[in-house]
Amino acid sequence: MFQGFSQGAIDFLWGVRFNNERGWFLAHKEEYLTLVDRPLRELGAQVHQAMEEAYPKLGLNLHVCRIYRDARRLHGRGPYKDHLWFTLQRPQETEGRLPAFYFEIAPEYYSFGMGCYDPTPLTMAKLRARIDRDPKPLERLARKLNKSPFQLEGELYKRPKGNPGALLSPWYNRKSLNIGRDENCEGILFQPELAGALLEGFRFLKPYYDYLSSLAGDPPPERM
Repeated sequence: MFQGFSQGAIDFLWGVRFNNERGWFLAHKEEYLTLVDRPLRELGAQVHQAMEEAYPKLGLNLHVCRIYRDARRLHGRGPYKDHLWFTLQRPQETEGRLPAFYFEIAPEYYSFGMGCYDPTPLTMAKLRARIDRDPKPLERLARKLNKSPFQLEGELYKRPKGNPGALLSPWYNRKSLNIGRDENCEGILFQPELAGALLEGFRFLKPYYDYLSSLAGDPPPERM
């Protein structure tokens, strides 16, 4: 059962950010396993179980990231991640087609939400086509989101794809979509109640998850 993260977890993440090399990590590996990895897995398992009970038809899988970076993609960075996360998502044949719920912890913040990571151009073209065809369902969701603590994020196209109006343009003109909430490393992060807060947030985001998931069933638009 998740009991909350500790200040030691945050201290470790700061430490690995500024000492990102094998010797330092090996000397502090037990701190990582005890203070970061274990509670992250406990939190993920608890929230996953609750989501499965609430929405059994979603068939969500839990994935907890490893601290080790892919050696092929270091790009001058150290071998260890200084921010860690878990995701809840359905299996998919093509990465990026389906959205995922997520929680992430870093030295200076924690965040949680839902989004499409690296969606295909076809997925985003389907979203634009659906907005053109029937904007009202997403308008209702967008208005509700604008009154919530969650924010719409994601990379914008350098050249806008169109202008469906002020409310939906931020959805229409993105290469990727993420609905997230960032918080400082304090308060509920160190308490068991964090699991309930994540579950409440994921339940709020469920209609957005359903909307984005359903894009996979739309026909390819004539214009991309």
